[in-house]
Amino acid sequence: MTAGTPLIHGTAAATRGTTTAEHELAALQREHGRPLFALLLRLCDGDRQRAEDLVQETLVRAWQHPEALHAGDFDSVRPWLLTVARRLAIDARRARQARPPETGDAIAEDARVTGDHAERAAAMLDVREAVKTLTPAHRDVLVLVYFRGASVAEAARTLGIPPGTVKSRAYYALRALRRVLPGYAADPH
Repeated sequence: MTAGTPLIHGTAAATRGTTTAEHELAALQREHGRPLFALLLRLCDGDRQRAEDLVQETLVRAWQHPEALHAGDFDSVRPWLLTVARRLAIDARRARQARPPETGDAIAEDARVTGDHAERAAAMLDVREAVKTLTPAHRDVLVLVYFRGASVAEAARTLGIPPGTVKSRAYYALRALRRVLPGYAADPH
């Protein structure tokens, strides 16, 4: 049997063109496969696919080390197999923990989603053109409050107008922008 050949599960194919080592390996799997799988299933936190892969890897190791199979009687092989299986499970867990977690096609909930640079640049040009259509009083309030991050009180002091007027002008400026920019109707507040 070569390293790429799948293990034979005691079927009729096991008797056709197989070597003594392959027969012993198939017998090992029949005799010790279930206990190995049970152990590995626990060590793999119930991941059946990983447990099955590790059972196969354990049996491949047995095939690669025939001296362990012939060290004593057939039943003394089980402790060796269980030890190999446990070590493989520990190595597999460490390998998974050592590398960053894999991500699928889904976007993480806390990931920031940013648009294409060209889309942002085009949107910025659209907004600039739309702001030019506002009256100077509305434009001044909008620039201070929304683009420069000033508070209502700071904008009122800078422009020399009451805070209520700043709020009113900001409201009407945004409303005018929504009419000019229908695709950007989301209210930032």
